[in-house]
Amino acid sequence: MSTAIRRDQNLHRTVGGVAEDIRDRNLSSLLGRLHRDGALSRAELTRRSGLNRSTVGAVIGDLVALGLVSEGPAVVTGAGRPSGVVVPDPSTVAVAINPEVDGLAVGLVGFGGRIVRRVRLPWAAPPSASETVRIAAAVVAGLTSEGGDPWRVLGAGIAVPGQVRLEDGLVRDATHLGWRDAPIAAELAEALGMPVFAANAAVLALRAEATFGVGRDVDDLFYIIGGASGIGGGAVLDGRLAFGADGHAGEVGHIFVADNGVRCHCGAAGCFETEVSRDGLLEVLGLSAEDAGLLGERLRESAEVPEVAAVLEHYRTIVRRVVRTVVNLGNPRAVVLGGFLAEVVDGVPPEELVDDVVRASRDRLTLLRGSSDPDLLLVGAAELVFAELIAAPQRVVAAAR
Repeated sequence: MSTAIRRDQNLHRTVGGVAEDIRDRNLSSLLGRLHRDGALSRAELTRRSGLNRSTVGAVIGDLVALGLVSEGPAVVTGAGRPSGVVVPDPSTVAVAINPEVDGLAVGLVGFGGRIVRRVRLPWAAPPSASETVRIAAAVVAGLTSEGGDPWRVLGAGIAVPGQVRLEDGLVRDATHLGWRDAPIAAELAEALGMPVFAANAAVLALRAEATFGVGRDVDDLFYIIGGASGIGGGAVLDGRLAFGADGHAGEVGHIFVADNGVRCHCGAAGCFETEVSRDGLLEVLGLSAEDAGLLGERLRESAEVPEVAAVLEHYRTIVRRVVRTVVNLGNPRAVVLGGFLAEVVDGVPPEELVDDVVRASRDRLTLLRGSSDPDLLLVGAAELVFAELIAAPQRVVAAAR
């Protein structure tokens, strides 16, 4: 029951087409807007979609019939007549799963990237992929049954810190987890009895940041995130995620940055993610992995401590090299630094990080600080499911019944 990830979706344009006829395209268009923007009045949906009022009314009726939205009390929108407010269904959710080197996060995520429930199980060392499936399935059973809430679960998404084959969710290599050629999506689909999608965690964090965060409406950007399992990234080109031939694009953590560097899990030496790591920051700050949430605060408090200042200076130098590389290669409109890297560059003037970039490519370049919230990965994992829903609402809802 695991399913291939769609490669044909534009992250920022909600009109047009993956569906076969006009009615389905309109369903996708309006549902996509409600997912990205939240509750909107009929009048606002009409204005933003460019559809006529009667068409919007018919589409809303279809979405209500599918149980995906409801209409709240009418509001006055200017001089015209009152307009009903269309609200995404709060009980429609996706399961989101993120295994990391230090623990497993599982959540239920609703429309708009809203995390409605979340559990995190720490572990001393990551278990096998099959054991992770068993643990995750047990957690999902608890999350969806406790409290008596009538959740409608559409499917599950897994954010894996490693290379994941798009067509079937096979984990080719997740070296930090010790997984190789692990059919994680297929095994979890069998355990949960629902469609399951898997993708690289950094690409999914990019997807969440581009849909709901600082990368929203930026059609050309490069994203770099640092987390417990290393550094990853990805790109949006002309509003579309860049996957690469097999879905492995964006392995920015393995850009070469240091001669005689530390040996990386990938087999090479001097990789970005071995020279700049969350563990290195935690160590110099005297924090444990359980205290990682304090990292930003402690860095700001201790930035002038010589040992901390030296690590920060070294890390920022390497980040600057990587930014130069990706901008000179890809000419993005923005570079987003997320996860612990957002804390590393906090307070650094953007121009200092892009001084070495080719002048023509930096003229209109924006450097953005992304989210350092680890829950971003759950939001991104859920987007695998919501993308399917938005592309084909009738099919996905029928399958979930």
